[in-house]
Amino acid sequence: MENLQVNEGKECVRIVDGVGYERYAIGTHVITNEDNIVDVVKKYAVPHMQQNDILFMSEKAVACTQNRAIPMDTIKPRLLARILVKFVYRSPHGLGRTLPETMEITLQQAGTPRILFAAFCSAIGKLFKKRGIFYAIAGEAVRAIDGPCPGALPPMDRCVTLGPENPEKVSKEISQAIGYDVAIIDANDLNIEILGFSGKKKQVKLLEEALRDNPLGQGRECTPMGILRKVE
Repeated sequence: MENLQVNEGKECVRIVDGVGYERYAIGTHVITNEDNIVDVVKKYAVPHMQQNDILFMSEKAVACTQNRAIPMDTIKPRLLARILVKFVYRSPHGLGRTLPETMEITLQQAGTPRILFAAFCSAIGKLFKKRGIFYAIAGEAVRAIDGPCPGALPPMDRCVTLGPENPEKVSKEISQAIGYDVAIIDANDLNIEILGFSGKKKQVKLLEEALRDNPLGQGRECTPMGILRKVE
């Protein structure tokens, strides 16, 4: 199958509740704000899809077409942003909010009072070894903000990316245009969240388990979408 692949370190088939599901990653060009996401899907994915397939795609790919990738050199962090990053947990799995530019966008998106309150509650929570309090208070829009990833393809290696706008609506619009169910996912090598899905709600848990290891990859694979296919 031309342009279909299984990324290095990922299994083609994943078993969920005793049923096998093939996960094919689809290579594309580097998607930008000059692209229409439906056109990209029609060009790269649809020619390879079969009945009952589900198309899944990275939330970053959708966000980029919505002009929600912000170049680092256009962001001017305020003093508060530079102070707050000193207290951010530095995960070995990504830069997160450890950069002043990413923190600045976080402050802009949620508002300074809310972020300060979230940071205060998070600090208290750490005393009791409780994690996740910051995002619970700051909200999903803040959780969806991604800092630049050094392993990503340019220009995404130098951008702060907001989460996609109305992912549920977008998934349904793409689905209507191509005739297949569509899922928009926020995934890394540790976890996954289904941000939007055009199909039945009861399938969301299946998607989470089938895609939990992020078959799209985390680096320079340039495979922002993939096909989930039940093994007959």
